[in-house]
This record gives sequence, structure tokens and C-alpha cells, in this order.
Amino acid sequence: MASALPARRRLAAEEPEVVIELGALRPALLRAGRMFLETAAIPTFLLFILLHAVGLVAGLVAVLGWCVLTVSVRWFLGHRLPGTLVLCAGLLCARAGVALVLSSALIYLLQPVAGSIVMATLFLGSAAFGRPITIRLARDFVALPAQMFHHPGVRRMFTQVALLWGIGRLVDAGMSLGFLHWSLDAGLLSRGVFSGLLTATMIVICAGWGWRCLRRMPGITLRLRAPLSTA
Repeated sequence: MASALPARRRLAAEEPEVVIELGALRPALLRAGRMFLETAAIPTFLLFILLHAVGLVAGLVAVLGWCVLTVSVRWFLGHRLPGTLVLCAGLLCARAGVALVLSSALIYLLQPVAGSIVMATLFLGSAAFGRPITIRLARDFVALPAQMFHHPGVRRMFTQVALLWGIGRLVDAGMSLGFLHWSLDAGLLSRGVFSGLLTATMIVICAGWGWRCLRRMPGITLRLRAPLSTA
């Protein structure tokens, strides 16, 4: 009987169902793959080839030129400039510029290691203090009702995702330092390929964990947005 149900379950049954509509998956994956090529794989390949064929200066100048070319072509063609692309290209230019001034490929590779450590501290610290930064980041990608961010279960899920992402950044920093200790070429391979693959893997893990937690919460339905029809 309804009267025998716990009060919490009765309230959950009476509340209207919340439908969370996520963006189409395939376009997001294609954008992520293109960004990986533009901001990680191709610049690392250019630096690796020119570092051995010509020298460090030529390799770093090529990285700077590639960043400027990537952003400029989109701008001249009138294409939308994603904020993430502009940020990644800006950070890459800053890394190459500092390494060029100091004439050190080691500095170029150590900067993202320091960035990973700072990011890990930020995510793990926000989770430890009960104010996971993942809540703020989620608002940029998923349209969630404002009241859901105060739900204990939802906040717990975001805290767990912050912990996962922080651990992933620590693994990335440790992996990069390990490869760099082996050789400079191995460090380039780690930053240009393995770090990107690790980041992609952590995105899948964090998204899967969030999806699993939200699906288990009563009154919440997750739905992938269907692609727009071209008819």
C-alpha cells in the first residue's frame, strides 16, 4: 500500500520526472578528435621531425606557426572558433614561446607536467572541501535544472568525478616524467600521443561514471539528443 511506502519514496514518486538531454555523441567525438590532432598530435610531430632534422629553434617556430595557422584559417573562413581550441592554442603558443626564449626542449615538456599537477591539486582539493569544480564545468556542457546541483546524490557524483579526474592528472604527470626520464624523444611521444589518449580515456570514464550515477537516481531520465534532420 502507498501508506506503507517510506516517506522518501512517496515524495520521489510525487515529484515530476526530470529529463536531462545530452548533446549528440558523434559530433562531439569528431570535434574532440580534430582538436587532439590540431593541438597535440600535429604540433608534437612537427617538433619531433624538425628537432632532429634542423634544430630546436626551427621546431619551436613551427609549433608557433602551426597554432597561428590553425586559428587564422578558421577565422578567415568565417568558421566558429571554439573557446577550447583558442585556449589550447594559446597555451601551446605560450609553452613554445617560453621554451624558445630559454632554448630548451626540456622546458617545453615540463610545463604541461606542472600544469597537470596544478590541475590535480585543484580537482582533488575541491572534492576534499565538498565544493567540486566539476559542478561549474558541467554547466558548460549539460543543461541541468538549477535545483539538481543542490541534490546530495548529484553533488556526491560530481565529487567522485572530480576525484577521478584529479587522479587521472596525477597519472598523466607521473607518466610524462617517467618517459622524460627515459629520453627526450620518449617525452615527446608521451606528451603528443599517450597524454592525449589518457585524457580521452579519463573523459570516457568520468562521463560513464556520471551517467551510471544519474541513471540510478529516481525521477531522472537521461536522453541523447537526436541529430538534426537535413530534410
